[in-house]
Amino acid sequence: MNRRKYLFPNVIELNLAAGRPLGVNVYLIDGGSEYVLLDVGMEDTLDEVIDLIRAMDFPLSKCKMLIATHADVDHVQALASARERLRTKTAAHPKAAALIETGEPVQTYAVIAAQGVSERMPGCKIDKKLKDGDEVKVGELTLQVLHTPGHTAGQLSFRLGHLIFSGDNIYADGGVGVIDAHHGSNIPEFIASLTRLRDADASFLLPSHGPPFRHDRAMIQATIDRLTAYLRMPDFGTCAIEWPLEQQWKADILAGKMPQFE
Repeated sequence: MNRRKYLFPNVIELNLAAGRPLGVNVYLIDGGSEYVLLDVGMEDTLDEVIDLIRAMDFPLSKCKMLIATHADVDHVQALASARERLRTKTAAHPKAAALIETGEPVQTYAVIAAQGVSERMPGCKIDKKLKDGDEVKVGELTLQVLHTPGHTAGQLSFRLGHLIFSGDNIYADGGVGVIDAHHGSNIPEFIASLTRLRDADASFLLPSHGPPFRHDRAMIQATIDRLTAYLRMPDFGTCAIEWPLEQQWKADILAGKMPQFE
């Protein structure tokens, strides 16, 4: 049996348990009599994920649920296979569930034609739809569900005591999950979600990529400030709410004004 390497009490991160990168962070939340997995990652690492769980003496039959933080392919490609092999249930936000169940390839980033990306995106039944304010009982533990859209419409975060599993909302370097109109990103909603995380009474954030980090309001605020600037810039196209420069340029053309150079 492999030693269980708890990152925090009741929390094991399987990349750390494996001692090598598996792609997306996979969190096993150990409630004693049962456990859940947050995200399962890609199909090519599922065998190793299952082997790790067995090696740590977690019976597969005690997996209560597989929870998708959102519908991106790197988080859920293996979900259908894992659901069948662990004989358990799946859960996601309703907006993520709609993409997962149909195996939608574009919004999930399974297919990005311009970059030659083409991944399988098997459809998977979502047994339980999670919404903001729901609670997920895991043995003696309770996960509080937070709907934190912005990166995607169906992004969920989860609170466990002083920990927040923050998905693709924000990383240790202040970066955020991809902002892309084709992905369903929404900058005002992203700012609202980050504000919620900034104001949360938490000690640590556990993201879906990269290392966990201490809750730092100043760092999160700097990220909010950066995204706020994007609201009125063309950097992310139609994700912006307006572009004042373009609006003024059109007004100057209609007024017959010529550019002035100093």
